Amino acid sequence: MRFAIIYFAAFFSAFVTALIALPLWRKWCLRTGLVDDPGHRKIHDEAMPLAGGLTVMTALIAPMIFATLALWLRNELKIPLLDDTTADKLIHGVHRRGVELAAIFVGAIGMLLVGLWDDKHESRPAGKFTCQFAVAALVAASGARITLFVPSIAFSFVVTILWILTVINAFNFMDNMNGLCGGLGAIGAFYFGLTAATAAVPQYLVALIAFLTCGALVGFLPYNFPRARSFLGDSGSHLVGYLLAVLAILPHFYTSKSGHTLAVLTPLLILAVPLGDLVWVVILRWRMGKPFYIGDNNHLSHRLVKSGLNRTGAVLVIWLLALAVGALAFV
Repeated sequence: MRFAIIYFAAFFSAFVTALIALPLWRKWCLRTGLVDDPGHRKIHDEAMPLAGGLTVMTALIAPMIFATLALWLRNELKIPLLDDTTADKLIHGVHRRGVELAAIFVGAIGMLLVGLWDDKHESRPAGKFTCQFAVAALVAASGARITLFVPSIAFSFVVTILWILTVINAFNFMDNMNGLCGGLGAIGAFYFGLTAATAAVPQYLVALIAFLTCGALVGFLPYNFPRARSFLGDSGSHLVGYLLAVLAILPHFYTSKSGHTLAVLTPLLILAVPLGDLVWVVILRWRMGKPFYIGDNNHLSHRLVKSGLNRTGAVLVIWLLALAVGALAFV
């Protein structure tokens, strides 16, 4: 019960922070020219501020600073903002996984900066991919790695880097309609948070990061769906994809208490929609002889619109599909 309140506090604090921060970042983006101008394959007819990534990062960092302050006040000034049991578990988790957590948040900032540079200067695919690779390698080097029951560090490094790169680009590809990428990110983060919180051995820090991510994205969505006043931009879609990739790595889906090796498939179910869309468009572009990184209108969302749905309806259908498929992870 104690941690249920902490999880809600994480979600709510990130949600409120995003609601407050986005108008401020929106004004900053308009003033500095960090905008998406109208053009080919775009439906907006005016410059749209790319404030989503900055907003999500702010909504992650601000509650974490407050939580750190709460722990400091408890330990140094003996002000009991947290009960002893909750505080001890959080402190133990930070000490145990401190290097991983530090690398993950450095990576998040790095991924945000990669996206911001691309939003501002439209960097070349090779340069962007190199930066993505570097961030993924940092995470793998910190110890946050996928093993798949194979006792090989080299294998673990390769699989982890490939996974992070795949999920980042899957969410980047899904950022093609208002609310689509942010909504899928919020759904995925919620499911990862629920998975970590209800595990046979609860993983409190993983759940907190997940619920922070979910709250930040839900706080961003009112400004992005159904009518957009701001976009995620590459900075936002890169950050969302990175966070979801890491949230899929951090939990121990298989433990001696859970007992079922198929539990490692949980991330594939939770992220089935963006991953499935990525596989589909990459294969289609390959068969058409086009580079896989060149955008087109063959995504699931576009096909739903071609079938007769409006854009809002298409996004809602994809959200529902993600909710349904992700729920299978708990069956």
